[in-house]
Amino acid sequence: MKNIKSVDVTQSTFKISRDFTITESEPDMHRGAPKQFDGLNVGIITLEHNPPHNGEVHLDGDEILYVISGELCLTSDSNLNESLNLYPGDSCIISKGEWHKVSVIKTTQLLYITPGLNNQHRPL
Repeated sequence: MKNIKSVDVTQSTFKISRDFTITESEPDMHRGAPKQFDGLNVGIITLEHNPPHNGEVHLDGDEILYVISGELCLTSDSNLNESLNLYPGDSCIISKGEWHKVSVIKTTQLLYITPGLNNQHRPL
């Protein structure tokens, strides 16, 4: 169809620019830090193992995570003695500037909405 494109959301990341145009690219989460992008990254990814870093922070905005299936455990620097387990149907908002780490308990299909600029990752 002209001006309508079918997209496999499990194989693409949507990059929503500040002018609200949308492009697609391959997901970056298993390859380390995603390329910087002025807008929002939105995607669905399957996590079988922990991400290839020891935590991350988003300095330009909040991040949204929604668990479609599986189980994750989240920890953050401001709550060192607490963790948050997310199950199917659970979601969370991670505040801008909060260092956090995702651990995979069970293979998880995850929807994420993440700021595209000024993100940092700690090496393993």
